[in-house]
Amino acid sequence: MLTIGLLYFNLGLGAVAALTVMILRIGALAQDCPHSKPRAGAAATAIATGFAAIGAGGVIMIGAVLPLLEQEPFAALMLALGFAALCLGLGFTHAMGSLRAALVPDPAA
Repeated sequence: MLTIGLLYFNLGLGAVAALTVMILRIGALAQDCPHSKPRAGAAATAIATGFAAIGAGGVIMIGAVLPLLEQEPFAALMLALGFAALCLGLGFTHAMGSLRAALVPDPAA
């Protein structure tokens, strides 16, 4: 079960890291736009930091359930990875929506 747990945490936290880097890269690309340049770096950093914290917490919480399914370790791994991927994907979608909203130009400007 230890091997399954370590594999889950490596894959789950690896997914968090990959999606966090994607948020930062999208924010860096948004800095090329003259309208959103001042806000893009700060917004992407803040959103990526929040996503990483919440995503890592979610991966840890899902991983805490793995010992309850000790009779079927492979099924537990697949269930935990699937649920983590679903939650991280939804969180990433929300993070992109937040970044998009933060980069909309002010109508008053």
